Amino acid sequence: MTALKFSEEEAEYLASQKLARIATVSRDGSPHVVPVTYEFDGESLYFSGWNLKESLKFRNIQQNGRVAVVIDDLAGGTRWSPRGIELRGSAEIMEDQGGVYVKVKPVRKSAWGLERSEEEREK
Repeated sequence: MTALKFSEEEAEYLASQKLARIATVSRDGSPHVVPVTYEFDGESLYFSGWNLKESLKFRNIQQNGRVAVVIDDLAGGTRWSPRGIELRGSAEIMEDQGGVYVKVKPVRKSAWGLERSEEEREK
């Protein structure tokens, strides 16, 4: 499967933010949403956390790797300017010498408020 492509604005936004909300689904279909800090490598999101293996999100990902992630904020300035991106995809539990972490591979996206003016692009 080819990686989901991000526009320059989307990739810059994802790399500049650190807080996301991840939604998982339990075995009985109950939704669960929690904030996580993450890193973005241009294609996937990665997160870990204190006591990750004991968390409900971890158990939900083990049972059903489908997730949704929202990264959003209010752009600076004097007017109401919400912006963000929703990603849907699969989450995979990974391990390395540093411990356990989760890799989220987006397959769908929906962004709002990330467009930049021609002036901003030239800076």
